[in-house]
Amino acid sequence: MNSSVEFTQGPAADEWPAGERHARAIREARRQSLPFTQFVMKIHSRCNLACDYCYVYEMSDQSWKDQPKTMSDQIFDYACLMIRDHAAQFEVPEVSLVLHGGEPLLVGHASLEHFARRAREIVEPATRIRLGMQTNGVLLDTEFLDTCSRHNVQIGVSLDGDERGHDRHRKYRRGAGSYADVTAGLQLLNQPAYRHLYSGLLCTIDIANDPLDTYAALVDFAPPALDLLLPHGNWTTPPPGRTTDQSRTPYADWLIAIFDRWYGAPVAETRIRLFDEVIELLFGGTGASESVGLAPVQLAVIETDGSLEQVDALKSAFAGAARIEGGTRGNALDRAVHEPAVIARQIGIEALGEGCRACPIHRVCGAGHYAHRYRAGSGFRNPSVYCADLEKLIRHIESRIRADLQTATGR
Repeated sequence: MNSSVEFTQGPAADEWPAGERHARAIREARRQSLPFTQFVMKIHSRCNLACDYCYVYEMSDQSWKDQPKTMSDQIFDYACLMIRDHAAQFEVPEVSLVLHGGEPLLVGHASLEHFARRAREIVEPATRIRLGMQTNGVLLDTEFLDTCSRHNVQIGVSLDGDERGHDRHRKYRRGAGSYADVTAGLQLLNQPAYRHLYSGLLCTIDIANDPLDTYAALVDFAPPALDLLLPHGNWTTPPPGRTTDQSRTPYADWLIAIFDRWYGAPVAETRIRLFDEVIELLFGGTGASESVGLAPVQLAVIETDGSLEQVDALKSAFAGAARIEGGTRGNALDRAVHEPAVIARQIGIEALGEGCRACPIHRVCGAGHYAHRYRAGSGFRNPSVYCADLEKLIRHIESRIRADLQTATGR
């Protein structure tokens, strides 16, 4: 999945949502600020793997090089105080906080224990907190798992399928694959003492891997939920296999093969969030995903130096795309909710271009993931680079469900 394409280094002055003209319209579309309810805490800024598709280390935004390797205890406490006060200010009944990286387990056993304990001590007096962690799994051991059990830290693990498919991209820096170490960690996590901590698997799609083999390899680890993620790319820097030929839908074809296997199974094997979200949206629900739908994004990232950013998948577009501007007075989270770049991800249909609004499935598709809409020169007010794939997938799911409903009702 390596690319030789030169990445865009920054937005043009009038790319949407940049520029004062866009800012006025965006603020008018969302007159009441929405608080942040989800937080990603970058407790370590480096990684022990060198995945070639990584948007943090392998794409245009190299700001990780300027970050401290590990979040200090003082910065962590300060960040938790910000979250606590922000939740109190906006009367948020519950927040989620995900310990992230880089690779979060690189902080070590003592620091993970400290961070998990302090998060609950500081935030819980103001609001309920759901703690989670996303890890590559290679360092998971019983000491880490005991810490997560004490503080109820839910654990998601990244796994890209079987050994061959996983090790094609998720390698150590010296070139060895990580599959054996990840699966050893997953076997520990699946033990009865720790199974309650297991939140699911995250798999980045590679259309070079057989979809059914990939799905079977993932299901072998009995994940409670499964995230199948489209590789980050956009119109300026397309993802692997995605061309301007809209008659080709390699990602839809890959996903449809899994959907049919998953949907047709006699017993539910796992939840697949993308499919669940599409089905909910088809039935008129609101959804809660960045990948599809029009639900507002209320997520903030806190870097190891304590600085605030939007979701870091935006770094796949251009350097600085995730940055949140603003002053220095008061709570940074309280200030950030007024930023046009933040509001732009909360205004639903108002963030879509005319072509997307005219599409009959726009409330289900939602123009896809925000990062995948970017085009140098116009910004983020475009269809997804995966537009053709998303349309084919959604229509396929709709037709399968509609046929079953007609059979069930005799109509």
